[in-house]
Amino acid sequence: MPDLDLVPLRRALISVSDKTGLIERAQRLAAADVEILSTGGTLKALHDAGIAALDVAEVTAFPEMMDGRLKTLHPRVHGGLLGRRNNEQDVTDMAQHAIPAIDLLYVNLYPFEDTVAKGAEYATCVENIDIGGPAMIRAAAKNHAWVAVCVDGEDLDEVLDAIEAQAGSTSLDLRKRLAAKSYGRTAAYDAAISNWFADSLDIPTPSYRAFGGHLLQPLRYGENPHQAAALYRTSEIRPGITTARQMQGKALSFNNLADADAAFELAAEFDPESTAAVVIVKHANPCGVALHDKLTTAYENALTADPVSAFGGIVAMNRKLDAETANEVVRIFTEVVVAPDADEDALAILSAKPNLRVLLTGALPDPDQTGWLVKTVAGGLLVQERDTGRVLPSELKTVTKRAPTEQELTDLLFAWKVVKHVKSNAIVYVRGGATAGIGMGQTSRLEAARLALSKAEATAVENEWDGPHTQGSVCASDAFFPFADGLKAAIEAGATAIIQPGGSIRDDEVIAAADEAGLAMVFTGMRHFRH
Repeated sequence: MPDLDLVPLRRALISVSDKTGLIERAQRLAAADVEILSTGGTLKALHDAGIAALDVAEVTAFPEMMDGRLKTLHPRVHGGLLGRRNNEQDVTDMAQHAIPAIDLLYVNLYPFEDTVAKGAEYATCVENIDIGGPAMIRAAAKNHAWVAVCVDGEDLDEVLDAIEAQAGSTSLDLRKRLAAKSYGRTAAYDAAISNWFADSLDIPTPSYRAFGGHLLQPLRYGENPHQAAALYRTSEIRPGITTARQMQGKALSFNNLADADAAFELAAEFDPESTAAVVIVKHANPCGVALHDKLTTAYENALTADPVSAFGGIVAMNRKLDAETANEVVRIFTEVVVAPDADEDALAILSAKPNLRVLLTGALPDPDQTGWLVKTVAGGLLVQERDTGRVLPSELKTVTKRAPTEQELTDLLFAWKVVKHVKSNAIVYVRGGATAGIGMGQTSRLEAARLALSKAEATAVENEWDGPHTQGSVCASDAFFPFADGLKAAIEAGATAIIQPGGSIRDDEVIAAADEAGLAMVFTGMRHFRH
């Protein structure tokens, strides 16, 4: 019997939907005297290239049928993958039923994820659910003591290198690693299918929920150096950090990626056709957000909102980065710049800062696109829909004697979009299309209001202003004011208008305080907790 460590590779089964690099790899197998079994389009491609390959139908003595649905689901295929070469009964069964041992399986699955991403109709998506492929992969992986299983071309390259270096054999260590990867691939594939079904059938809480993805890059560490970390991409099609091209700069960290995602998702709240938006984030919270017709001015106003916190922060924008804005960005230390695109002059300017990471996503995420957000808890997952909640001006309820002015209303709606992306408890002051103070992550709304004012006061000192820009601002609260004290703190900060969900048992007390101060206040009927 062969040694359990080094196993000779004499026969391979190849059946792939993605045929990139197929011919070159098959030629290397043939050169190593490996017999090739194949199916359908893969077999035709091999024959067209002059590579000898045996039709699986000749092994099974059963024709491919049902438009290719049935071809490898047969004992002579699965027996060849599952048969244990050191098990007397398995060897006897294989000999009795003419089952050839298969030492290598190379299968990449029907492109279900890509088919869904293209918006294909239901029936087309169903036809792209692979059955035989996952079954063979799981069988080969279970029998990794004897069989090497490859789910992509890189796996096969590793096997080819191994047999060329080890006299035609694969090692147990390699086969174990390939098996582990292959089960991850089938798990991610099944997760994509099950989630597609749940979404198609509008089942928000299916009995079983799976999430999977493929590795984009290992990271140096997680939030802290003692934590391992990596970035994976799921089957969700959403422009952002996972679709971005890194144009320059050193490797991105876990915190860089988390902050860049937070910044870009907020920037995408604003239609680039209507206004330029710039967001500066530090430790997952926005510290400066501004809108303007001109991108450069939006950046300058976002930076001015809190220049101290912006140092070493993440800058995201909703428009193509231009040279003028790039010149402003490089004036201070910035960790990451993320934008849908950038012109060549802008990239040339940013290249003067080689440690600055530049990410171009190709597009903006749709703030109205539904999807699922996942957090881990001990022994489980918390799953919820993405917060796509919005309010239109017509949906706001004015609850004070004074209604907001047109400018106040514009700033209130802007502040409401920003506060949605701030850790709760959250208070955001806005004046003239730019944040004036942000209080985040506090244990009381009163403290959030005070923190926002203290940051605004510090910014005023930094910029040598006469007073904080909270004077004459509007204020957004992510949830209702449980007491009037938080509202009074906003009044003391100089706010003239308030936007909040409403719904407190003390709403009348809060409204009375606003009326007494001459404020305008509107209720949204919707809160934006963010934990």
